[in-house]
Amino acid sequence: MRKMRKSKRCRDARWALEVFDRAPYVTVSMTRPDGSPYGLPLSVVRKDASTFYFHCADEGEKIDCLRCSPTVSLSAVSRCTPKFEEDKQNFTEYYHSAIALGRASFVDDPEEKTEALRLICKRFLPKHMNRFDEAISRSLDRTTIIRIDLTEPPVGKSKP
Repeated sequence: MRKMRKSKRCRDARWALEVFDRAPYVTVSMTRPDGSPYGLPLSVVRKDASTFYFHCADEGEKIDCLRCSPTVSLSAVSRCTPKFEEDKQNFTEYYHSAIALGRASFVDDPEEKTEALRLICKRFLPKHMNRFDEAISRSLDRTTIIRIDLTEPPVGKSKP
């Protein structure tokens, strides 16, 4: 019987969180009111080991999904390198990936909304933080913030 080589390495929660931090976007998957799946890439930011945020308009398909069922799945890939291994004559892909499960909720508290938006802006537009307060004063009331609280530790996998 041939011995199978394990090509995927399971990683701890801290490593998985780093994948989320490095990923250019995170796919958030949810369930539509009719039970069908719905997933989309979003600009998600992590506050701590179990809290993520994203912002959106106050209406649309993701809002309908989350009002119906707040359970979500997060997935991210921070490294993806297709490779042909000459020595093995093998096509493969090196990657770092992570997944997590959580529960989404709508943030109503203005202080928490501001904190979440500050984290998002610091991550994606850090050179423009001098304009943050002005933007918040204009748009905080019409911006929806979704908090995702993880319901179990994230899992990461990699192939060298």
